[in-house]
Parts: sequence; structure tokens; C-alpha cells
Amino acid sequence: MDFQYREEQLAQQDTLSRFLGRDYGFEQRRALAQSESGFSRDHWRQFADLGILALPYPEAFGGLNGNAVDTLLVMEMFGRGLVLEPYLATVVLAGGLIRDAGSQAQKAELLPAIAGGELLLALAHHEPGARYESRHVATAARRDGDGYRVDGAKAVVISGAAADRIIVSARTSGGARDEQGISLFVIDAQAAGVHVRGYPTQDGGRAAEIGFHDVKLPASALIGAEGAALPAIERALDYAIAALCAEAVGAMTAINEATLDYLKTRKQFGQPIGRFQALQHRMVDMVISTEQARSMATLAAVRVDSTDIALRRRSVSAAKAYIGQQARSVGQQAVQLHGGMGVVDELKVAHYFKRLTMINATFGDADHHLGLFGDALLSA
Repeated sequence: MDFQYREEQLAQQDTLSRFLGRDYGFEQRRALAQSESGFSRDHWRQFADLGILALPYPEAFGGLNGNAVDTLLVMEMFGRGLVLEPYLATVVLAGGLIRDAGSQAQKAELLPAIAGGELLLALAHHEPGARYESRHVATAARRDGDGYRVDGAKAVVISGAAADRIIVSARTSGGARDEQGISLFVIDAQAAGVHVRGYPTQDGGRAAEIGFHDVKLPASALIGAEGAALPAIERALDYAIAALCAEAVGAMTAINEATLDYLKTRKQFGQPIGRFQALQHRMVDMVISTEQARSMATLAAVRVDSTDIALRRRSVSAAKAYIGQQARSVGQQAVQLHGGMGVVDELKVAHYFKRLTMINATFGDADHHLGLFGDALLSA
């Protein structure tokens, strides 16, 4: 298999690297995390100008026909920069659902607006008590004339408070854990009956609890066929997991660089602590773990576009489980090698470790995906 990146992919990555180095310094990022919105609209418009927001969409709808490997390169750079903008929520998750399951009219309306930086979306799917079960949907959508009325609650909606529109999973038939009967709807975040409570997360990002009370929707709000949305949701979540794996690799690479720099400059007993062999061995272990994680993230990005659903899910779970384990190991080693300073807010290593911890917990932690991978092997 050829793992060489195309020239345009490398150019895109280089452009992002220069932008992050110039306009997304550590102190700038800390200030953004503490701001009211938690990210920069100016940066979002710059991402649109760079073509990053249009990357995974068809040319017919203002996109660049990119694939999961293109997204991997972007997310890896975002991991290095600890980027706060809602790329995962808007472009990968919600935008991916519109691309894969939306009608032609929905694609024509929403995808160009996302690509142009004019529209922010969020996916409200997971619910209290659902843990990581993608089929657990208790939010209900009942028929009301030609349209629907939606009631329910969604938990930990990534970037939910910033969204202009929300893609909501709701049950139109069946029980709370049935595979069939789940539908998707596009809802205006300002619609009557929509209640959004945003809050900061431990890693400096934002999430929201969203309630829906008798929200009235037209028939055109339905995405795809009624009651058959679960496969599209699972595919979107797999794409998001592959993107998170790439982000984790970027964060692990950056945390290694910061730790190595610290070992070269921190002195004890009259010499840099990086000269002590025991610390050198630990640094090597961190680098090896990161490179192995990079291989798993690449495998996930290649396989997530596969039409073989079992292969896709098995590869994504393998990557998420392994990278979750290695990210924890690398983060803990980095904090320990920095001594007591490794956990203070003023040091970027602490922020990388927090982000890696959140990535592990998002859409299934290492233990959850290790179980899924084992079940997939037994089924095969």
C-alpha cells in the first residue's frame, strides 16, 4: 500500500502549519478558550478561505472531493495546535451526515454554507444513560399533519451552543434501543421549544445539553428515509472517531516535542536532565508509542471509506482502542518528565494531556472499543 501523500495534501498541511505557528500560539489559544464563544469566528473564516471547510464535500456542492486521509492531515495539524474551532462537529460529523444522507435540496442549501464558513452545525445524538450505545435513542418525533413534533433531551453535544442548526436523532417508531425507527432532522437552534445550555469542557472546548419540547418541524426537516438513520449515524461517528485518532497523533507529537525541549533545557546536578539515560529511554518509548499510533490512525483513515461495514468498524475500533491507551501513556510520561510543573495551567503539556484524555472518552473509550474489536473478531 502506498502511504505517500500527494503534493496538494502536503501543501495544505504546510499552509495549516504556518497559520497555526503565526496566529494560534499557546497564549492566544488560552485566551480563546476563556472567551464567551470559546473559539474565533475570524479563524473560522480563514479556514474557509484555505478550503479546509470544503475539503470532504463533492465539487457539485462547493466542496473539494476530499477523503478521510485529507481529513486526517487536517486533524493532525489541529491536534498539534490544540485548535478549538468546531471543525469536528460542523464539517466532519454534521456535514458528513448531510453529505451522505441528505436530500439534494438539503445538500445544496447546507454544504456550500458550511464550506463558505457561513453555517455552524452540531450533531445531537447521544442521550443521558446511553453511555456509548449509538442505537439508544429515546427522543421522540411524532407525526403532526405533514410535519413532526420532537420531544426529548440530548447530552454532551459537541460545540452545541455555537451551532446555527442542530441535526437531531429522534425515534419515529420502536423501542429506545431498537436499531430500526431512528430518524434524523435538521432543527434551527433558535426554534421555539429548543433549549440549549452550553458549558466549557475540561480540555478548553465547549459542549451543551439540549432539550426539545414540542418542537414543530416541517417534512423537509427529515434527513433521509424515516426510521432508517442508524447506519448513516454510525458511519458519521466512525468518520469522527478516525478524525479524533488523527488529532490525538498530532497532540502526541506536539507533547513529545515539548517534553524533549524541556529535557534539553532543564538542568540538574550541573547538566541537562536529558543526558540521564533513564529519561532518554522514557522519551524513546513516548516516540515509539506515537509512531505506532500514527500507523493505526492512518489505517483507520484508509479503512473508514470502505464499503465493507464490518472491516470499517473493526479498523476504527482497533485504532481508537490502541491510540487511547498510548495517548494516556504518552501524556502521563510527559507530565512526569516535567515534574510538578507538568500539571499547571501555564504549561502547554497539561493542556495537551487534558485534550488527549477527552479524545479517549469521546465516542467510546479504549476499553469500550477494545470490547467492540474483540466482538468483531469473534464474529469474523
